[in-house]
Amino acid sequence: MRVKSPTRKRHKKILKMAKGFFGKRKKCYRLAKQAVMKALMHAYEDRRRRKRELRRLWIVRINAAVREHGLSYSRFMEGLRKAGVEVNRKMLADLAVNDKERFAELVKIASDHLKANATSA
Repeated sequence: MRVKSPTRKRHKKILKMAKGFFGKRKKCYRLAKQAVMKALMHAYEDRRRRKRELRRLWIVRINAAVREHGLSYSRFMEGLRKAGVEVNRKMLADLAVNDKERFAELVKIASDHLKANATSA
């Protein structure tokens, strides 16, 4: 009985992952292996970069919406923290874009707590 070596299986796996690459990078095993390794490295890094970029986008959206109400982003976040409101930036950004009335209520809550702490201090 013939036993297949794992080499063919490994090569097929790499060449399958290289599908869609250009030129020899999809046909030649050595080049495909290098291209796949680099693609996987970029994918790993970019999954982390996407998280950073989305957080930056949320902050920009919240800041723009808060400034319409005459407050800065940092003061708004401080007011929410003092009010005990625990809403993450993703949800705040979504409210700022899609539900301006509820976001305005949050801005009012934050500014009220900022004023209350300013008078008591």
